[in-house]
Amino acid sequence: MSRMNLAAVAPEVYQAWVAAETAIRRGPLDATVRELVKIRVSQINRCLFCIEMHTTEARKEGETEKRIYHLTAWRESDQFTPAERAALEYAEAATELGEHGVSDETWAQVEKNFDEGQRAGLVAITAQINLWNRLGVPMRLYEAD
Repeated sequence: MSRMNLAAVAPEVYQAWVAAETAIRRGPLDATVRELVKIRVSQINRCLFCIEMHTTEARKEGETEKRIYHLTAWRESDQFTPAERAALEYAEAATELGEHGVSDETWAQVEKNFDEGQRAGLVAITAQINLWNRLGVPMRLYEAD
């Protein structure tokens, strides 16, 4: 059972988060890249609610089961484009935020594969899904019945 309904308890804040999500969706970042990033970050953060939501959304956008299955091992898979690989590398680095954050090498690949607006969308969606995960996991938004 969920610990708290944040939308009901803090509606103004929750609606601001939803508005940010909506603005990001309208941006220039490709929907496939956006959903792959959401799934991969949610896997890292172990947010079952978001994994369920974004794998479903990715399928609606035309994503294949094979690519969804390969996402946890994307570096070893031949299923992802150079741009998708750059996005996933960035998303993992920005999510895990090791001692040195996102490396210059990782950022260079982002710059090589995305224009400025798309880069902004990648940064925004990575931050946004991390926000949702950090709400979903501690609030237990998805537990087995």
